[in-house]
Amino acid sequence: MCGIVGIVGKSNVNQALYDALTVLQHRGQDAAGIVTSHDGRLFLRKDNGLVRDVFHTRHMQRLIGNVGIGHVRYPTAGSSSSAEAQPFYVNSPYGITLAHNGNLTNVDQLSREIYESDLRHINTNSDSEVLLNVFAHELAVRNKLQPSADDVFAAVAGVHQRCRGGYAVVAMITGYGVVGFRDPHGIRPIVFGQRHTDEGVEYMIASESVALDVLGFTVIRDLAPGEAIYITPEGQLHTRQCAQSPQLSPCIFEYVYLARPDSIMDGVSVYKARLRMGEKLAEKIQRERPEHGIDVIIPIPDTSRTSALELANKLGVKFREGFVKNRYIGRTFIMPGQAARKKSVRQKLNAIDLEFRGKNVMLVDDSIVRGTTCKQIIQMAREAGAKNVYFCSAAPAVRYPNVYGIDMPSAHELIAHGRSTEEVAELIGADWLVYQDLDDLKEAVGGGKIKIGQFDSAVFDGNYVTGDVNEAYLNRIEQARNDLAKAAHGAPGAIIDLHNN
Repeated sequence: MCGIVGIVGKSNVNQALYDALTVLQHRGQDAAGIVTSHDGRLFLRKDNGLVRDVFHTRHMQRLIGNVGIGHVRYPTAGSSSSAEAQPFYVNSPYGITLAHNGNLTNVDQLSREIYESDLRHINTNSDSEVLLNVFAHELAVRNKLQPSADDVFAAVAGVHQRCRGGYAVVAMITGYGVVGFRDPHGIRPIVFGQRHTDEGVEYMIASESVALDVLGFTVIRDLAPGEAIYITPEGQLHTRQCAQSPQLSPCIFEYVYLARPDSIMDGVSVYKARLRMGEKLAEKIQRERPEHGIDVIIPIPDTSRTSALELANKLGVKFREGFVKNRYIGRTFIMPGQAARKKSVRQKLNAIDLEFRGKNVMLVDDSIVRGTTCKQIIQMAREAGAKNVYFCSAAPAVRYPNVYGIDMPSAHELIAHGRSTEEVAELIGADWLVYQDLDDLKEAVGGGKIKIGQFDSAVFDGNYVTGDVNEAYLNRIEQARNDLAKAAHGAPGAIIDLHNN
């Protein structure tokens, strides 16, 4: 998961890009980068770390220009070296920089094609650099000294024909503007908008609508699956559908955890979707455990709060904040190795004993992936005096790895893989466990005023919407993603429910 942003402004865009990346920091804490363009020259700053640590005053002063793009990264596989921080750059044609959120599933094939047919060199292990070179080649074969909107859209169409997987992209063609596009399934999110200034209209493209809101941009709409947007430095906006058979299938996990609750994605309020998740969980508990005996419902900070609050309202049970979170501890899911992850849980959360002592407590979280953290949190609840501890997941059981840009563990590291709900409950130490049903989750997200008929829900059901993911591919990514392989390469550990659950 990553965050992307692109701005075509009427004055220097460095501060706006910085502010947007800060808003999108939840999408990646491993690295950050900004590149701007002025008078045909590029100005780039990128490095490992949080946005506030990567960009100092001296860097911001050098990032001049009215056009630019930015990126915050969490790596999906391989090294977390600063050499793989984005945006990436290629000098031909025109000088193109690119930032990417997602993952290509046919990257090995593309790498061979780029070397053998396109005669281009790839310098990192990042599929984003592969995608950049595919786009650059497709633009180069147009053989134009000055590319038109038609040329840009033809290049995007070439990308769609060659690339498989999930991707949302912003790219800057030096001197010619900013391009944004989305894969034909619309798996990863991307939205654009505008704001009016005294100098004229400015445009912005970003992963989530909240970034536009905070900077005073008015959201125009999400890019459709397969669609591209091209904005010239003068502010001329062009859009076009560039895929042959687009089918909206957004990642449902964006609504469960990844996105900020104040974002709207593909017309759906993330906050309202999470409220409906709580309603569906309440209906399931009332149906399956009418005599549930729950005294208090306590969320595990932060993402589950909205669902937990609505769950409590529907059940008529008290909602309480039982854990205090230390916001100055690093995100646990990017810590290397299981030992570091275990240690950080106690540093990150502390229980308020009076909310647990002598009570039947229902803990609510967004999802369970490995089960490492929730097991420790359940133990913390018992140590705080809870009589019984129940656990509720706003998402269904995660049984399959993600291949479209979220670095979840391999299948055999997923606690629910090959296990029943009762077996998972025993392993994590819960008296009983409730998972959201997949149909209910789909209804919660896609059942509002804006109807979404299909989702990428492969982590729950194993159905990969791109149709090119088989057992051999999953075995390859398992070898790349397991903790031992990552430790050997000095890379972070796999995501544990995106915050170590």
